Amino acid sequence: MKERLIQLILQKAFRYSKEPAFKLVSGRMSNYYFNCKSVTFHPEGLYLIGNIIFDMIKESGAKGIGGLTLGADPIADAVAYTSYVRKSPIEAFVCRKTAKAHGTMQWIEGNVTAGDKVVVVDDVITTGTSTIEAITKAKEGGLEVVKVIALVDRQEGGKENIEALGYKVDTVVTRDEVMELYWANNR
Repeated sequence: MKERLIQLILQKAFRYSKEPAFKLVSGRMSNYYFNCKSVTFHPEGLYLIGNIIFDMIKESGAKGIGGLTLGADPIADAVAYTSYVRKSPIEAFVCRKTAKAHGTMQWIEGNVTAGDKVVVVDDVITTGTSTIEAITKAKEGGLEVVKVIALVDRQEGGKENIEALGYKVDTVVTRDEVMELYWANNR
């Protein structure tokens, strides 16, 4: 499944340029770009991601999986669906970027409550800033973060930045794995 996921990421989500042509959230320019939404919203991508990540977390004791909207949303939904099909339900949740401006004004949406163990997930980790924001919001909501998962690690220090805060980060796919297939296909 992982090999097929790497192929999908290369085909649908990855762009490469010899010169830095892609502006990142940080403002820095890069030679490569990952837009994982085209994989995380794709039927086969959802199937692969749901199964791969469920297998990574099924023994974690987590009641929920989620992260900062929008990158984490389809991943968490895929895992929640897979967990139900595989008879070990794990709830999906969302960390809002801004608090809800009405009603209960919540940061966290979903069926998780203070004290629950959760996995924080992100589609792409570069510096780790968005993932750290999701961890912070989850903790402020009283959730216990037991694991962090990146669909794609750009291998630019984000994993290390998150781990420096005391959280274990598991990666589904690395930039190097995608680049290896890219170069194999473009020789």
